[in-house]
Amino acid sequence: MGPHALSALRRALPHAMPVMFAYLAIGIPCGVLEAQIGFGAPLAFLCSVTFYSGAGQFMLPQMLLAGMPMASTLASIVLVSTRQMLYSAGVAPYVAEGAAPTNFLFAATMTDESFGVNLDCFAHEAGWSARDALALNVCCMLSWATANAVGVVVGGLVSMPVTIMSFSMTSIFICLMVGQLKARPSRVAALVSVGAVFACKLLGLAGVAVLVGSVCGVLAGLLAQARGEVRA
Repeated sequence: MGPHALSALRRALPHAMPVMFAYLAIGIPCGVLEAQIGFGAPLAFLCSVTFYSGAGQFMLPQMLLAGMPMASTLASIVLVSTRQMLYSAGVAPYVAEGAAPTNFLFAATMTDESFGVNLDCFAHEAGWSARDALALNVCCMLSWATANAVGVVVGGLVSMPVTIMSFSMTSIFICLMVGQLKARPSRVAALVSVGAVFACKLLGLAGVAVLVGSVCGVLAGLLAQARGEVRA
């Protein structure tokens, strides 16, 4: 590991630690579920560093155990994961000067939580670069992958309240959201997202609720920001 990578790791690690610890809490029950569909620890680790989607990895075993066809399962996971494109668009202006390989790896290793932390660092940490953001992503990813592998190993030995522990994922989102609610556009985006998801649920469109909520929230937040800039 070169000096630049070490410097980025030292800078990113304090910001990554809260997410890393939270991933330990939700990654282990995810591993327990993966063990029920035949995953071993190496496969769980490999899946976690390539697929790397908490929501998608929870969906996979739950849908298969419920008897859903593989085609429907994969289509649902792909649909839910399309929200990642919005994250890439959100951070693109901050990494425009970064090297293409670094930016590619940064985009490929970004999740909901690391997006929120990195976006805050880009806005408030002087000199926060694509290399720092990538280091943060990698730390979070390795924590998630390790927790999944551990969950597969110990899942059959210890009775764990998977449903309760899975709420940790929701808790992370709540913590990240609360830290962003100081600005009016963020509050508008959060309210519109919640409303859109709730409306989709009422209409029986649960499969696209997350995607629709994300798109509507982002558009509403951008509109609120634009109107604020015009008034200023």
